[in-house]
Amino acid sequence: MKKDVFITIKGIQKVDHEKDTTELFTQGNFYKKNNSYYITYDESEATGFQGSTTTLKVEGNDKVTLIRSGNIRSHLIAQNGERNVGHYGTSEGNLSVGVYTKQINSELDENGGDLFFSYSLDINSNLISENEVYINIKSN
Repeated sequence: MKKDVFITIKGIQKVDHEKDTTELFTQGNFYKKNNSYYITYDESEATGFQGSTTTLKVEGNDKVTLIRSGNIRSHLIAQNGERNVGHYGTSEGNLSVGVYTKQINSELDENGGDLFFSYSLDINSNLISENEVYINIKSN
């Protein structure tokens, strides 16, 4: 059963020696289906993806799949200890990016909880950024 939740997302991106932190506070839905947790929220003008919906499918501490649908589409897989090539949509166009996942730590249960994952992004095997994402889910 879908629950209305408050979602806090903190992203840290490191490019070269520069570090950029962004935070997003939004409302969305949270539910469990077939042993995976789903976090869904509508994007806004603040994120640059207005008119799109983002869904994160969390499969324990092994895999997080980002699916963005709507005006801007993306499909990225973060799988612990592996590199996957995914499709990432931007307002300027689409990119094929490599995602190498270093760590996933899911402490989600039926009530919400915390999710952390860290990964690097590359284009044509050239490192673009190192990233950390912290997500907290709380029931309304």
